[in-house]
Amino acid sequence: MDYKTFPPGIVLASIIKCYWTLRGPRKLLPQKQRIVPDGCMEMIFHLGDSYVQYLKDGSKMIQPKAFVFGQITSPLDIEPTGATNIFAVRFHPDGFTPLAGISIKNMDNRAVPLTELFENDGREVGQAISTAETIPEKIGIIEAFFLSRLSIPETIDRTVKNTVQEIINLKGQGSVEDLSVKMSVNRRQLERKFAVVVGLSPKQLLKIIRLQTALKLLQRSDSNSLTVIAHESEYYDQAHFIKDFKEFTGLSPKQFYSDNLKLTAFFSGID
Repeated sequence: MDYKTFPPGIVLASIIKCYWTLRGPRKLLPQKQRIVPDGCMEMIFHLGDSYVQYLKDGSKMIQPKAFVFGQITSPLDIEPTGATNIFAVRFHPDGFTPLAGISIKNMDNRAVPLTELFENDGREVGQAISTAETIPEKIGIIEAFFLSRLSIPETIDRTVKNTVQEIINLKGQGSVEDLSVKMSVNRRQLERKFAVVVGLSPKQLLKIIRLQTALKLLQRSDSNSLTVIAHESEYYDQAHFIKDFKEFTGLSPKQFYSDNLKLTAFFSGID
C-alpha cells in the first residue's frame, strides 16, 4: 500500500489535520483491516473500488463512494473489494462540527454519505474530486467547498479547541477534573460542549489519545515488551494498559502487534 499525507492550507489548518491518499492493487486474498479510534473524523472518497465494512451484528455493508465517518468508539473492521484508491480528509477532533449540517453525535461509528450531509452539494463535490487528475487539484476543490461553508469562523468553540489541544499536549494524561479547572469551565458544561462539538466525552478522548501514544510506541519501538510500553505511555500498571487496549482494539496488545499494527497505521491518526 502506498500511503501519503499532505498539509492543509493555512486558513483551514485549525480544523483539518491533513489530507491523505492510499493506493494499492487488487489482491487475490484481501485482508480485513482493523481501524481503532483516534479521535478524528474523516471524509473519505473511494476513487477506486469501495470497501466492505463489517457491522457489530455480524452483517456487512459496502461503504458509499463519498462519505464522512463519525467518531469511532470501538474497533472497526473493513476490507477492500478490489483496487484501493482513496483520497481523504482527516479533521482535528473538533474540526468537522463547523461544517456539519446534523448533530455529529448521531454520526458515531457510521459512514454517512455526503449527500445525506450536504444534499446536492455533496454529490457535486464528490463528482469533482473523482474527476480531478492531481492531488493538488483535489485539495483545491475540497478546500473551496469547505471555505464556502465556513462562513462564520466564530462557530469554532474555543473552549473545546483549547481543551482538545491540552489533551493532545498531555498525550492523554490527567483527568477531566484537571482539564475543567485549567480551562476554567464547569465539568458538566465541558462534557456537554464535547458531546456537541467532538462527538466524544472528554474522558473518552483522553483514553483514545493515550492509546494512540501507546500505538506510536508499538509502531516505532524495537521492543514489544508490554511492561515497557505501559510504562512509557504512563499507564498506572500493565493490567490497566491491557484493559484500555482491548476496549478500543478488541485485541490484546500482542495480537494487535503481530497482526494489525502496520495496516491500522494507514487509517489512524498515527504520524
